[in-house]
Amino acid sequence: MASEPAVPVRAPRPRGLPAVLAMLMTTGWAANHFAALLPVLRSAQNLSASLVAGLYGLYAVGLLPGLLLGGSASDRFGRRAVAVPGALLAAAGTVLLLLWHDPAGLVVGRLVVGAGAGATFSAGTAWAADLGGAVGVTRAGVFLTLGFATGPVVSGVLAAFAPAPLVVPFVLSAVLSLVAVVAAATVPGRPPHPPPHAVHPGTPPPAGAVRRRSARAALGWALPVAPWVFAGATVGVVTLPSRLPESDGGPLLAGIAAGIVLGTGVVVQAIARRRNLGPGAGVAGAAAASAGLLLAAVGGESPGLPLVAGAFLLLGTGYGLCLRAGLLDLERWAPPASRGSLTGLFYLATYSGFAVPVALAALDPIVGAVLPLLVLGVLAAVVAGLRRARIVRTRS
Repeated sequence: MASEPAVPVRAPRPRGLPAVLAMLMTTGWAANHFAALLPVLRSAQNLSASLVAGLYGLYAVGLLPGLLLGGSASDRFGRRAVAVPGALLAAAGTVLLLLWHDPAGLVVGRLVVGAGAGATFSAGTAWAADLGGAVGVTRAGVFLTLGFATGPVVSGVLAAFAPAPLVVPFVLSAVLSLVAVVAAATVPGRPPHPPPHAVHPGTPPPAGAVRRRSARAALGWALPVAPWVFAGATVGVVTLPSRLPESDGGPLLAGIAAGIVLGTGVVVQAIARRRNLGPGAGVAGAAAASAGLLLAAVGGESPGLPLVAGAFLLLGTGYGLCLRAGLLDLERWAPPASRGSLTGLFYLATYSGFAVPVALAALDPIVGAVLPLLVLGVLAAVVAGLRRARIVRTRS
């Protein structure tokens, strides 16, 4: 008697998942809306270009302890016990940035936001995976990206038109964060029963093969695509707008740049989910990042707006697809008991991309604007090729 074909099991969607996603979104907002306020802060505080670039990426330094310790702590103590205090800490950093605008205050505030965001991102993404399986983890990526994208756009508009450009954006971010924290605090930190594994979109392993979850397999798939999540995105959000003529600058442009790059990331993740794009998302994402970086290199020191707009779309596509691919790699291969710590390591690797604008600014006087971007573009293309070859080997 022939056996019935296996039917993919959908992960449950408990009521608590929207609250966790909202917390991820508002924390992403708190982490990234700062990009749109940099031109206002630079003018008001007479900050140097290098300090401005450093302030944007500085919160990645604060992320280190949050990502490394938050994920593993959530494996041990529960997701809520780490993610909710992390989101509160990020909100406290936002309040510091509201009250303290000199360079020392901006440094402290960004570090505090980073520490809180790191704990929330790692524990919160693992929490979403616990609650909703593959559906939860992919939506975590979408909502986190939505916060990254929406925050700079809204803060850019407020900074350009609100009567208090260095007050209203911070107040709005802090209020949204606190509302989301209150909602998430009522969600169980651990599901009563682990959700059934949702089938990973894409081609299954060969017939007869047994997929063994392990940290080595999870990181082996996820880490190569991780740097291209933010390496390209930060070039689009920070580097390219700074190379446009001064007449095109300002907080509105900075917010629009972040909105286009990260908004594209939201759209492509939704399209990839609808088309069940699995491991191949990492190939397409790294290839798109490569194309965007090479296009940015073509623009050199003074790129035109059409070239910059094209680079925004490519870099945003690379961001969204690489993030989706890495999170699905973890959901597919990571042992549930170590999901939080492995998610933290993945996010840690993604945030290495925040060093790119600072490195480009430092290398510019030495080797120029073109060569570093060319090197990055070639490296991303190599990652795309290697991942494609690995997928082909897995299918054979």
